[in-house]
Order: sequence, then C-alpha cells, then structure tokens
Amino acid sequence: MNIGCHGLVWTGTFDAEGIRRAVEKTAQAGFDLIEFPLMDPFSFDVTAAKDALAEHGLAVSASLGLSEATDITSADPAVVAAGEALLIRAVDVLAELGGEHFCGVIYSAMRKYMEPATPEGVASSRAVVGRVADHAAARGVRVALEVVNRYETNVLNTGRQALAYLAEVDRPNLGVHLDTYHMNIEESDMFQPVLDTSALLQYVHIGESHRGYLGTGSVDFDTFFKALGRIGYGGPIVFESFSSAVVAEDLSRMLGIWRNLWTDGDELGAHANRFIRDRLIAVDSIRLH
Repeated sequence: MNIGCHGLVWTGTFDAEGIRRAVEKTAQAGFDLIEFPLMDPFSFDVTAAKDALAEHGLAVSASLGLSEATDITSADPAVVAAGEALLIRAVDVLAELGGEHFCGVIYSAMRKYMEPATPEGVASSRAVVGRVADHAAARGVRVALEVVNRYETNVLNTGRQALAYLAEVDRPNLGVHLDTYHMNIEESDMFQPVLDTSALLQYVHIGESHRGYLGTGSVDFDTFFKALGRIGYGGPIVFESFSSAVVAEDLSRMLGIWRNLWTDGDELGAHANRFIRDRLIAVDSIRLH
C-alpha cells in the first residue's frame, strides 16, 4: 500500500520547477507516492518528473478533471473528441512515468451542472471511458472513476452509481475512486460505500470536510479506515487538500476555495502523513482483539 499526497498541496504550477518542488516536498513529508494533476498533459514535462521521481524514490499516480471544453458527456462531437484526446494523452504521460493508477473526474466536466445528465450524455461518457480503459490496459494502467459531490458532476455522486456505470462499461482495469470529502456530502455513512465498492475499489482520497487539516472537521475517519481494513484494501491512499495560498487562482475558483485553512504545506503534509499511517496501524491492531 502506498500512502501519497496530491501535488497541489505543494504548488499550483507544474512546470519543471514546480514538479521538482512537489516531488521533493512529498518525499520530505514522508509519503510514498505523489499524485500529479494532469490538467494539461500535453505540456507536462515528463523528463523533469521522471528525474525527480527517481531522485526521491517516489511512486506516481495521476488525476484530472475534465472542463466544459473537454466534457465527454457533451452533445458536441468536437468537445467529446477533445476530451478523449486529453484522457489518452494523460494515460500516456502516466505510463511514461511508470505509474499504474489514473483517476479523477474523467467521465464528465468537473463543474456544477444546472440540469441532470442526459441518457445520451452518459452513453457518450461510457463509450469514451471504455476506449480510454482499453488504451490504458495496453499501457499497464488502471483507471478509477472518482465519485464526487453534486456540485462537481451530475453523473457519479455515490459509490452505487459508480458501480452501475461500470457494469455497463465492463472493463477489467476500470474501478472506483472514493474520496472522503465527497462521501461526507453525498453518502449515508462512511462504512457501507466501501463495502459496496470493495471488489472494484482501486483508489482512495483522504480529505477533510473543509479541505483543511485532517481530524479538524466532520469526516468520520475512524469508521472509514475500519471499512478499508474490513475489505483488506491495499491500493493507494492519497491525501488531498487545497488552499488558494498555493493552488492556482483559476483552480481555486473552480473548487470554491474562498477561505484558507492553511498556508504551510510542509506542516499540513507531515501531519496528514502521520494521521493516515496512525489510523492504518490502529485498524490493523483490531486483529489482535
């Protein structure tokens, strides 16, 4: 199991300098893995990332959220094609970096929709995700669909919705990505969704209810980690937090980061690493009871 950190904890700019900073800070905080946000995989400096990862001995994953211009639920074929091209390139970048897990809001735009998803839009999404999964399988990459709240998609808001979506696509390397921040908004509790998705759960984000320090909000982490222990989850567990003091201005607006709950990423990251590992140790001790 790799304990990781999202690159946006350290920087909002992923040029060569930003990549090196994010990797170095992730390693210094004690994590095993860094998750790169590949919002523009066409300009991502693969060489700089490979060198930094090798220097600091970190594993790597990648995520992104589609935009209105790349929304694969769109009725505009050109927009859908742009989204598919973006996802294919992101998979290729991750494969070049030696990563195995590609995840995020990669089945629709990451935005607030003002109407329900249409059957045609969901069908388009499934078709593209199926082709992306096939491409990823050939590159040794697993693809996990992140279940997020109603203000960031109109397609997948619960684990059970993700299971229904995946049953229609039916690819062996496709799975579910759960995020405690979003679960705390949409799910009935923090235990049952983990059990429901256990066979397909590939990736986990750990985030607090207000996106700040873990343990200072309303997320029931104790129950969530017990659920992970119950199913024997062994995939990546990645800390995610955002502050407009670090994250790029346009992304801060999209995520609704209207107030800063932290400014020191070093302290925040080190605390999160300890928090996650302490709960995994505690859950493992249950077998001795």
